[in-house]
Amino acid sequence: MSTLVAGVDLGGTTASLALAHPDGTVECETRIDTESYQGPLSVLERIAEGLLGLAREAGEQPATLGIGLPGLVDIERGISKFMPNLPTNWVDIEVAGILTSHVGCPVAVINDARAATLGELRFGHGREARSLALFTLGTGIGGGLAIDGRLRLGPVGAAGEFGHLAVIPYGPLCGCGNRGCLETLISGPALTGEAVRLMRSGRAPILNDLVAGDISLVTPRTMAEAARAGDTVLKSTITSRSEYLGIGVANVVTVVHPEIIVLSGGVAEMGELILEPVRRTIRERVSMVPVDSVRVEKSLIGERAGLYGTLAYAADALAAGV
Repeated sequence: MSTLVAGVDLGGTTASLALAHPDGTVECETRIDTESYQGPLSVLERIAEGLLGLAREAGEQPATLGIGLPGLVDIERGISKFMPNLPTNWVDIEVAGILTSHVGCPVAVINDARAATLGELRFGHGREARSLALFTLGTGIGGGLAIDGRLRLGPVGAAGEFGHLAVIPYGPLCGCGNRGCLETLISGPALTGEAVRLMRSGRAPILNDLVAGDISLVTPRTMAEAARAGDTVLKSTITSRSEYLGIGVANVVTVVHPEIIVLSGGVAEMGELILEPVRRTIRERVSMVPVDSVRVEKSLIGERAGLYGTLAYAADALAAGV
């Protein structure tokens, strides 16, 4: 009987693949280009080829496979329902069935942000906190919730969609159809778009010099570097956008009161430029529950949280006999 499980963290640009022991010890891993323009069947076939290659390297086939997908999934049927950032949106693609036919083991499907939450719970901050809420701050904003040491998925696996908390009643239109969602304000594209506007209007001179006027080089990392170097208007913009995030986080604290709020993803790499306004906003806005013990921290395992989460999800499925 196989002692290994497989995990796949599917992103818009790359997919991370690994084989590991059920305790999370990685046996071997690789990364492939997603090439999502070729369509879901091609992507899944190349993922399967990558996993089979790892199985040959390990000398053992995986017993189960967990895969995290960037969008809405049907966890019971193993079907992708809507992938907003992938061509064709992967509507009703039988991900589990297709991968099972190629890899030869049961497949458990989960949203990528919920997978990252599970990864953080098992291998990151969750090792010292039984309840946490995770916000993934990247191209979009996702999230997940763990209470009493257990990942909470809800009836369709959608619990924790923090990016679509509305914090401005009549704010920018979001891709979800609502207005004023966090995703429209402090996702990577939202932040960099505002930074480009400031740069072009002459109000972010240090950023302009840093990227030599090339807007394609404006990222959360270069924004943070310019803000720390003295771009005051840019820093003020990051602070105000972070306060909106703080409002969303404060709402989660009021409802759930987790021990720790974890921020992950490229935007979270801004560090204290993001963390300090969020912490301050929680203190200012939450009065019904004690907040002194609620920590706000960057992820301990960063971009690997999603991959580790899919491995843990596969291990859990194996233990449950799925």
